[in-house]
Amino acid sequence: MIEVEHLTKRFRSATAVDDLSFSVPRGRITGFLGPNGAGKTTTLRVLLGLALPTSGRASVAGKRYRELDAPLKTVGAVLEASNYHPARTGRNHLRVLTAAAGIANARVDQVLAEVELSDAARRRVGGYSLGMRQRLSVAAALLGEPELLVLDEPANGLDPEGIRWLRNFLRSFADGGGTVFVSSHVLAEVSQLADEVVIIHRGKLVAHQPVVELIAQAAGATRVRSPQAAALLERLRAAGIDAEADGERLAVHAPPERVGDLAAEAGIPLHELVADTGSLEEAFLELTAEPEG
Repeated sequence: MIEVEHLTKRFRSATAVDDLSFSVPRGRITGFLGPNGAGKTTTLRVLLGLALPTSGRASVAGKRYRELDAPLKTVGAVLEASNYHPARTGRNHLRVLTAAAGIANARVDQVLAEVELSDAARRRVGGYSLGMRQRLSVAAALLGEPELLVLDEPANGLDPEGIRWLRNFLRSFADGGGTVFVSSHVLAEVSQLADEVVIIHRGKLVAHQPVVELIAQAAGATRVRSPQAAALLERLRAAGIDAEADGERLAVHAPPERVGDLAAEAGIPLHELVADTGSLEEAFLELTAEPEG
């Protein structure tokens, strides 16, 4: 659905995106992650035709955004939640957009219902909370019934209930055949929401893989507690397994099943055997860590 091919974008002497390549498949939710200044927003702006690449290309459904026959029916985008006139009501804001895009006005009330803003439709947008403006922006992105949603920090300003609503909404959109490409700093939410992630750092790709695989790679050591910790440590090292001991506790760099088998073979009792789980945050920090020195 999205193809980014050897994309480079420079601003004078600064390189925001550096020979970046990745693809986003249809029908999936892909998280787009990176530290501040990594090049995420620049990549999105090039993808949506708001900035020209220095070299390479970014395309949607095989075409650059400006080449799409019906852009709003292909891509719905939210890059910020401030593109509105504060004196207009939520409904009138969307009606202006439908008039400009040649979309039937009936679509306005449909999308307001989808984002659960029907009760606030007649209120002026200037009085909306940040979370409500985020929902209004999502509603605007949905007007053309697009195949793809491109969202930059959509959870910004949402309370826990709003975040849960967003998660359920985007999952329903993807389950219905839509594609979601979402940039976010809320890594715990991305880990629950996304099927896969694209991670960039200093404008370069550092990872593109399913979330479950990335989290598995970040899994920590197996935690073990035994009254015979010294004997267990000796047994583990004899088997070529790295481990560190602190009193009765050990941190073992091996799956718990392997540790349990070795302990049982040696007749060593275990009082605790727990696999530390990894997280998307741990994987992200490891991949984007700055080299020492």
